[in-house]
Order: sequence, then C-alpha cells, then structure tokens
Amino acid sequence: MGPDPLRRGGWFVTGWLVISVLEVVLLLTVGHSLLLSMDKGTSHRTGLDLLAAGVLLGVGMKQLLDRKEGTATPAWAGQLDRFCAMPLLPLLGLSALVQVISPDDVFLYAKASGELLAAGLDLGQELLTGCLFSLATGLLLLVPFLAALLLGQQRVQPALQGGKQWLFANADPIVAIASLGLAVYLGWQGVEGLRLS
Repeated sequence: MGPDPLRRGGWFVTGWLVISVLEVVLLLTVGHSLLLSMDKGTSHRTGLDLLAAGVLLGVGMKQLLDRKEGTATPAWAGQLDRFCAMPLLPLLGLSALVQVISPDDVFLYAKASGELLAAGLDLGQELLTGCLFSLATGLLLLVPFLAALLLGQQRVQPALQGGKQWLFANADPIVAIASLGLAVYLGWQGVEGLRLS
C-alpha cells in the first residue's frame, strides 16, 4: 500500500466498509419502498438467482479452461500494483467507484438485501445485520491490516508478500472454485424458488 501502509491501508479498509454499509442501507431503503419488496412474491429473486448462477458458472468454467500453466504472475498483477501506488484520495475514490459498479459486488449486496427483506426483521435488526454483513465482506481486508497493526509491519510483511505471490500464482483456480461454488448454491436457490412458486 505504498510508503505508509498502515495509514493507507486503514483508510482503504475504512472506505470499503463505509461503502459496503451505504450500499446495503440504500438497497434496503429502495427495497422497502420500491423494488425488492418481498410481499409481492419471490419470482424476481428466483430469476436473479438463476441468472447469477449461469453467469458464475460461465466465469468459473472460463477461469478453469483459460488457465495457463507455468505463469507465476497474471497480467492484471501489474495493474494492481499501479492501483496500490496511486495517491491516497484517487485510490479511495477509484476503489469506491469499482465497489459500486462491479457487477459481482452489486449482485452480492442485492442478494443480501433481498434476504434481509425476506426475513421480516424490524429496522434495528435489519441495520445491525446489514452492518455485520458489511463487516464480513471486509474480513479479508481486515485480517492483514490488523495483523500488521498488532504484530508490527516488519514481522508481517514477509508473510503478506508470500501470500500475495501465492494468490497471484493460484488466482485462476481460486476464482473458478469460488464461482462454481456460488453457482451451485444460487442454482439450488433458483430451483427451490421455482419449486415453491
């Protein structure tokens, strides 16, 4: 994260969590007033589940089939390094923009908000659960940041660099497995929705 990783990392993680909470709250608000109201049936949720399952199945299969053996660093790794080297304010702004317009993030937040609306919770419970969900979306960002904060940057840096290289080397199968797992889950949810409707 550049020359001052704890400060920059702290702002980055905070920005991610704030945008995540705002997206969930916005979708819950819209859901109560307009689009996601669960008292009008679940056919749109079923269609969303089946559509997302198909997209994720395609992504997973593409990652498995396009995987190139012997390449330690994927092409996008250099772009990620340039992204992390940006000045702090543009970094936070671009990160927020990507988080808001990324189709997989939007789907994840819409799915979570739909489930919260379907649960019939009161406003306080919805907000608490939405905040816990947002915190869960940032756990992979929080773990290395908290480790560097608590154990010291010098002690954690080699492990983080090793983990980064491992992720770069195994990015395709990790994305493929995660996509296929989510596709199976959402396909099952969609089939259940068809069966119940």
